[in-house]
Amino acid sequence: MAIVCKNCFCRKVLTCQTGKKSNFWRFSEVLRRCSSTLPFSSDRDPAQSEGLPIHKYIDKTHKRVNMLFACGLTATGALGLREKSSRTQSRRYPIRLTNIGKLKITSVGCGYGYTVFASNNRDLIKVWGSGINTQSQLGFHSSQKGVTKGRPAESGHFDYVMETTAIPIPFDSFSKTKVTQVSCGRAHTLLLTDNEGIFSFGCNSFGQCGREIIEGEIYQGSRKIHCIPHNHFLSPVTQISCGMDHSLFLTKSGEVYGCGWGADGQTGLGSYEKTGIPKLLKGDLEGVKVQQISTFADMSMAVCEDGHLYGWGNSEYYQLASVTDDTQVCTPIRLPFKNIGKIVSAAAGGSICCALNEEGEVFVWGYGILGKGPDLKDSRHPEKIPQTLFGESTFSPSVKVTKIKCGMNHFAAVTNNGELFTWGKNKSGCLGIGEYRDQYFPWKVLVPGEVVDVFCGVDHTVILSKSML
Repeated sequence: MAIVCKNCFCRKVLTCQTGKKSNFWRFSEVLRRCSSTLPFSSDRDPAQSEGLPIHKYIDKTHKRVNMLFACGLTATGALGLREKSSRTQSRRYPIRLTNIGKLKITSVGCGYGYTVFASNNRDLIKVWGSGINTQSQLGFHSSQKGVTKGRPAESGHFDYVMETTAIPIPFDSFSKTKVTQVSCGRAHTLLLTDNEGIFSFGCNSFGQCGREIIEGEIYQGSRKIHCIPHNHFLSPVTQISCGMDHSLFLTKSGEVYGCGWGADGQTGLGSYEKTGIPKLLKGDLEGVKVQQISTFADMSMAVCEDGHLYGWGNSEYYQLASVTDDTQVCTPIRLPFKNIGKIVSAAAGGSICCALNEEGEVFVWGYGILGKGPDLKDSRHPEKIPQTLFGESTFSPSVKVTKIKCGMNHFAAVTNNGELFTWGKNKSGCLGIGEYRDQYFPWKVLVPGEVVDVFCGVDHTVILSKSML
């Protein structure tokens, strides 16, 4: 039996029981042919009548689909859209990444002009990337028609990957190893696996890849992929975070390790020197069990189990001004913020910081567009953003923020009802609000489906969501 629209007011092509098709402008004919079978009266039971249309609904066994969306600068290839027109150098609305979204992506790293995607499946290929590849931060890529761009080096390596391409990683066991997280810096990439440690590739000029620094090493066209085993640390690593030119590692037992460039103290190792070997952070973190770390540029933060917040690195923009007037701090210090509750998550950007407490309240400080209007340009202490700006109201009193992220100069927050809000500098439309203007308050981003996570870069943003049905 054919399916017939309940009242024939649909603009889509309709199929009546006569087997013929009709469009909206042939409404009268379809209505006449289907009038004998359409249930116009609400008191008629379709189950008790013969010849009525069958309506099919989605049942509980239907699986929701993972979807990826991205917005921001496309000229570098970071979105993997393979843009050809000079008039589409950026996307101010979230656009679905159909070429990579079918691969069940679970983690994304937004670097400086490039993006790396990872899945935790058991397939041969687990990592993909696109964008700037001048320092082999996407691995080695030879000429591929329509994928790579620019003149190749003597090695045949291309500096730009314009379409999302597989990145081969030398796992010992492709069937057993899972990639649980990916993180990207200015020109280096870290991959966290469940049982083979951390894989790093790209620029290692300051030791940010966690290996020995080789003076004069050429990174363009490099095929070197380094592995840091889990047994290098006191316990297995559970979280990684890349800064501009440094890296942080959080272990299962709550210790934090750092390596890379330390000129602003961002490695937290008690000195301003660079180092290629991940070392244990001490200071106020000594004896404390950390549950989350965050860094993006040259300032770092950590959240411990009891809800206290710690910071180190650059403080030129008041990030650590609540504790010290020093503009560089090389040792982790506790941030004695008051009246902000128990912190469960924190995010550090270029000159901006934010924290989320267990009540779902968001606090911001630093320098830039903080989210409380154009008059608030800087703050030494956390400023609470009203919950109503994230959708809380009399009709939705239970709405609260569950995740917060920072890019270089913009914020993103995900609520418990799957909505995404962004604010801050809107470079190349990275906020996804449909405009190129800066946004001084949290603004809801229109994303099809339920937002699961968001990943922020310098000038682009990637959104992971699930279909509603």
